[in-house]
Amino acid sequence: MMDVQKLFSLDGRVALVTGGSRGIGKMFVEGLLSAGCARVYISARKVEQMEETINEFGADKVIGIPADLSQMDGIEHLASEMAKREDKLDILINNAGAAWGQDYLEFSEAGWHRTMDLNVKTPFFLTQKLHDLLVAAAKGDHAAKVIHVSSIDGLRINPWETYPYQASKAAVIQLTKRMAARLIKDNIICTSIAPGAFASEMNKAAKNAPDASAALIPSKRIGTPEDMAAAAIYLASRAGDYVVGTTIPVDGGVVNATLPAIFNDPTA
Repeated sequence: MMDVQKLFSLDGRVALVTGGSRGIGKMFVEGLLSAGCARVYISARKVEQMEETINEFGADKVIGIPADLSQMDGIEHLASEMAKREDKLDILINNAGAAWGQDYLEFSEAGWHRTMDLNVKTPFFLTQKLHDLLVAAAKGDHAAKVIHVSSIDGLRINPWETYPYQASKAAVIQLTKRMAARLIKDNIICTSIAPGAFASEMNKAAKNAPDASAALIPSKRIGTPEDMAAAAIYLASRAGDYVVGTTIPVDGGVVNATLPAIFNDPTA
């Protein structure tokens, strides 16, 4: 008979969550620890926020490494620090990201570059720099896991003028597929989670006006930390070993269960 607890267990595993000090990243951290991870490393630019998260969960379980992952030297620094501290890495969640909104006619090159670099370049090169640690974890029936965080805005457009954000998140979804095809050769499984409305600094609408956001969601609520943690635990554990290159929307049905407006208007 199946051992469901073992199927979803992360006992003893070592994980890294970029941007893990707040928002969705912090939800991942809590979930991974609850599922049994021995240690979860987090990276962030703001040391104070990182220390708050470490103090909340315990310095014996959560280890912080300050890094600006929008720059290649920050990526290399984080990978180097991980190699100094661990001889393997079971789970990498590429969560750090940026958004930039600006009028189309005024949109800046700086906003474009920062968003595209952090959202697309960083997941690729950080995974590349951590490849040896991931391979070291991927032994026998135990697969290492790489989970990119994309967005439902890579699956459908939103009303805001966040051009590089939406383009970058669509790119992450395609990048996940291509990286999955390469990494599976080394028993590293690459997937992606596409969050919908969760309360975070990046999604101020859901954070500041959850009821208004919920009204636009088929499930009639915004996401909870448990919703986000569950998706990560599934993909990171043995339960998700046969899910390769896939992006899972965790959005209450926004992408796949929202009827076009014309169907909601009986007079149309």
